[in-house]
This record gives sequence, C-alpha cells and structure tokens, in this order.
Amino acid sequence: MQSCLCTQTSFPAEECCFLDTHFAKCKFGIPKGFYHIPKLTFLQKKACLKKKKTAMGEYRRLLLLVGVLVVLVGEAYCGDPFVFYDWNVSYIDAAPLGVKQQVIAINGQFPGPLVNLTTNWHAVVNVLNNLDEPLLMTWNGLQHRRNSWQDGVSGTNCPIPAGWNWTYNFQAKDQIGSFFYFPPLHFQRAAGGFGGVIVNNRPVIPVPFGTPVGDITIFIGDWYTRSHKDLRAALDAGKDLGMPDGVLFNGKGPYRYNNSVPAGIEYETFNVQPGKTYRMRVHNVGISTSLNFRIQNHNLLLAETEGSYTSQQNYTNLDIHVGQSYSFLVTMDQNASSDYYMVASARFVNTTIWSNVTGVAILHYSNSKGKAKGPLPDGPDDYYDKYFSMNQARSIRWNVSAGAARPNPQGSFKYGQINVTQVFVLKNKPPELVNGKRRCTLNGISYQAPATPLKLADRFNLAGVFKLDFPERPMNRTPKLDTSVINGTYRGFMEIILQNNDTTVQSYHMDGYAFFVVGMDFGDWTEDSRGTYNKWDGVARSTAQVFPNAWTAILVSLDNVGMWNLRAENLDTWYLGQETYVRVVNPEINNKTELPLPSNALYCGALSRMQKPQSHTNDEKASASSINAGIVTLLGGFLISWGILFS
Repeated sequence: MQSCLCTQTSFPAEECCFLDTHFAKCKFGIPKGFYHIPKLTFLQKKACLKKKKTAMGEYRRLLLLVGVLVVLVGEAYCGDPFVFYDWNVSYIDAAPLGVKQQVIAINGQFPGPLVNLTTNWHAVVNVLNNLDEPLLMTWNGLQHRRNSWQDGVSGTNCPIPAGWNWTYNFQAKDQIGSFFYFPPLHFQRAAGGFGGVIVNNRPVIPVPFGTPVGDITIFIGDWYTRSHKDLRAALDAGKDLGMPDGVLFNGKGPYRYNNSVPAGIEYETFNVQPGKTYRMRVHNVGISTSLNFRIQNHNLLLAETEGSYTSQQNYTNLDIHVGQSYSFLVTMDQNASSDYYMVASARFVNTTIWSNVTGVAILHYSNSKGKAKGPLPDGPDDYYDKYFSMNQARSIRWNVSAGAARPNPQGSFKYGQINVTQVFVLKNKPPELVNGKRRCTLNGISYQAPATPLKLADRFNLAGVFKLDFPERPMNRTPKLDTSVINGTYRGFMEIILQNNDTTVQSYHMDGYAFFVVGMDFGDWTEDSRGTYNKWDGVARSTAQVFPNAWTAILVSLDNVGMWNLRAENLDTWYLGQETYVRVVNPEINNKTELPLPSNALYCGALSRMQKPQSHTNDEKASASSINAGIVTLLGGFLISWGILFS
C-alpha cells in the first residue's frame, strides 16, 4: 500500500527534476517538501526549465486542493485518512494450469494488489485501462454509502474505454471486513483482474478475538484455459461452458499431489510459524463452481463473513459459493511432521468425473520435516444427504454481542422486529430461449443493459432507458428481454425471496447493502415459510447461495440511496441476463442522502455528447491528471457534506 500522494502521480523525468518522488515522510498524502534531483542530462535540464513552471503550477494547485481537503477532513470527518492507488490494468502471459494464456493483471500482479483500509477511510483508485476492450472495477461487498456513482457496474458507470483512465473515490463508511474487487464487464473476471479489500476496525472498537500473528488473503476459484473472450463467445452461441479445467489458489495451479497433476505447475505455499494463529480471508472469485475449502488436520474457526462478525465455531471444512468471502482463525497446532494440504474442491458434481477440478496449496510450518504426501483430506460425504451443505449454511450466525464498525453491538439492530414494507419473490429457471437466444431470467425477464447507465439516465431524466415495473412475483408469460428495475422505497424494509428452479447452485449478490439471511429450504417458498425465519441472529452479508430447487429469504433495510445491482454472481447466468437493479430514491430534494454526480464522470450512450476527449499522450501524465480530477470530486463532495454537517 502506498499512501503518499507524491508517489502516485509520476510525471516524466524532466518534469520531476525538482521533485523527489521517494519522500521519507508524508502526512495526509502531502509531501513534506521538494528536493532537486541533480543527475539529469543536459537535454533533460533544458526541457525541465521549459516545463518546470507549468508542472510546478499544477502541483501547487494540487497541493492547495489537498490542503483544503485535509482541513475539511480534519474538522468535519475527524481526520479520516486517504489512501491512493495507481493501477495499470493489462494482459500478461501466464500458465496457471500449464497452458500459456493471457490473464488480466494489475500493475503486473495476478491476483491484483490488496486494498487495505480502516473503517471510514477514503480510497482514491486511479485505473488505467490497458486492455483492448472497455473496463470497469466493482467492489464486492463495499456499500458506497450515499455514493452508487462509485459502484463500477454497467447500471451506474460508463465503462473506461481502452487506453483511458478513470479515478474511483469512495469511503469505507461504517464497514469492517473482508471483500474483493473485480472487473464486471465482458466476462473479464474469468481472466483475472480481481484482488482483495480489507477494512480493518478502528482502534477504538474492540475486535471479538485476539490479534492474529498474520493476515492471509486467499483466492480460490474454478478456471478455464480458454480465454474470457472464447468463453463469452460460447455463451453467445448458445453453448454451455462445460467442466472447468481446474481450480486456482491465488492464481496458481495445484500442488502435484498425484500423477494426474502435470509436472512443472507453480503452486501456492503459505508459510506459517508453529503455535501461532493466523487470520485467513478466503474468497471464491470463480465463475460458477461452489468449492469446499479445508486444511489437512486443522480446524477453521469462523470469525467473519462479508463485513459481519459471526458466532465463532469450528469447521473441518466449509462450502464457499461463488462470490462469497469468509474469515477463519487457524491455529498452527500440529507437529509439522510434514507440510499440510490446503484444498478447494468442486461441490455438487460427480466427483469421479470432476476429480481434476481441485485446487491444492501447501501450508508450510517453519519447522516442517518434509513435503506433503499421500491422499488429500476428504471433503463432505453427503451424496445421500442433500441437507448437509444447507445445514452448514444455516449454522452461520451473527455475533449479536460484538461491535463492528461502531461500538454498539451488532445485535442492537433488531431486524426481526421491523415491519416489512415490500415483498419480491424472484424466480430463476434453467436457461431458456428468449428472442431465439439462450438467456437466463428473473421472473421471466432477461436483463438488457442499455447504452446509457441507469444511474446517469435517472440523473438527467432521460425517458425510455429503463422502466420501474419489475414484477413482485413470477409471471405466467413468455420470457422477454427488458430493462426493468425494482422501485425500492427509501427507508423501507424489503423482503426478497430468491427461488432457484435451476439444477445448479446460484449465488446472489446485492450492491450497496448487507442483507439478513433469515431462511432457506428445499422446495417452493410459500407464505407459511415465514414461520421458519431466523429473526434474531441471521447473518448480515452481501452474497447468499440458493440451492437447486430451493429458496433463500433475505431482509434488507433500504437506507442507502442509489441505483444498486442485484445479480447472480455466477458469471455465466449473470452474463446471460440474471440480474436487475433496485432504485432507492429520497423523495426530499437535498444532498444529505446522496453525493452529487462526480466531476470526472464518464458519459456514454444518449449522453455521449457530454464526454470530453481524454489525452493519451503520456500514461503517467494522464494518471496524474485523473487523480487531480478525483481530488476535485472529493473536495466537492466534502464541501456539500460540510454544509450538511453545519447547516
């Protein structure tokens, strides 16, 4: 993590002749001073004299903006810090399963760099798109309070064109926990581009467990050796993707635990100290496969999921579905006679046919006496017990006595005592033909993304872009393509029943919120199903699984104004239209519940005429310019917030 502004805005050498880009001391991202760099060529010095005035003026203006911002932050926000990231998103060559292919990397890293925040910190993330197609980044589980402009999905943001950059500015407001980011467009997550987001507790809020000696982020996910472009072309042609080629651990293939694994594949190793406890944050960033995670001879003490502290209980293994994130406390309490297997294996499949779709990493004690060997630890044996995984999910409970982002206990929000104001039953089916194309639906509607993002269309009152007519119940009619949106009531309390009539597990995610998972069961949901709801300690999270021919019920308090994506996290069904949006609007016309349109907003579709050209003569200069624009956006938001706080 780099938090000094000066290290993130790299000008060409001749423009940096008066800047030391390696400042030893930084405060609130402001460099302590300027220094001369003497070792320049004659031509560089000559060019420097010509450009120094312009560059110095820009930096003075930039520092003035940051200075004013710091004053506002210091007085109005009690000094919530800023962190700055500069990302170059590009393809690199890799062979995680032994087959050379292009993957999406950030600053040359696959997976991408970690975003490390603390509650209420602000992140400024400049994204330079060096792919050959448009790009967005979305932040799975971050709520973007009052600020869906930063959500980074097709309904809120115009994509960043190839060769362009754009700066995200968001705050981890009133959140803690383990999350991840990824590119949501064009099936790009199947090629990588993902990375972790950690939001730490503020020091004044106690964590409900002792401080681990280390914090380890783990990405597991199914993987194809075909490119993301080939995969989406297959879906466009009406084909199924078929069985994945393997499962990756942190972008690496399996350890060679038997001869079925080709020799020479690079695998992931996690180095630990005996007797110590580590926090392991595990994310399923795959395409469509539920995975069972386990560590040979070690217990997994579940402590947190997607921003909620859970009741702490041990598991020998846990099913992690697509898009879900969990934190485990793992104590290194074994004798280290050898290394230990870490396994992520496919669930709800024919294990004989899918035996190679297994990720294997190594847990290595510092005093280990040898390499891991022998068979992998067994996963769940539940072929005849379809309730095993569901009961495991039901056992995950909210820690009602622990504080999280705020000092009051999580359980002080008594969701079970709030009257429901809106009910939606959302049913998905197996893919079906819509207008002659293989598509996926919710309540008979396959979402069609318009050229103009919904949020921008709403802001500029553009008619005909979307309709607020999403049906509350499944409808007995021919499926259709449409841009139909749920009209949520601000400060209402919505009950959503997710009914999965497909043959595979579906994960559903809602941006902008943490919802309460209050019930799940096999069969069709009925009004009587409410009698089984957990109205006390159902866990609050942002991604919930729905088992085949089963339902999951969630409750959500609509207190966050914006346009929020409700989607299948399974990339194939999401790509084929299994999503919608929830529009939450405050009827009062003021800026207290939503931040304004960012000054650096991109425009497309019906608003393309408003987009100014972006200079691409120098990547670094464009990067600096975008961060500058981002700070202006932040400044504008804080000026409004200043007025709110002191009006």
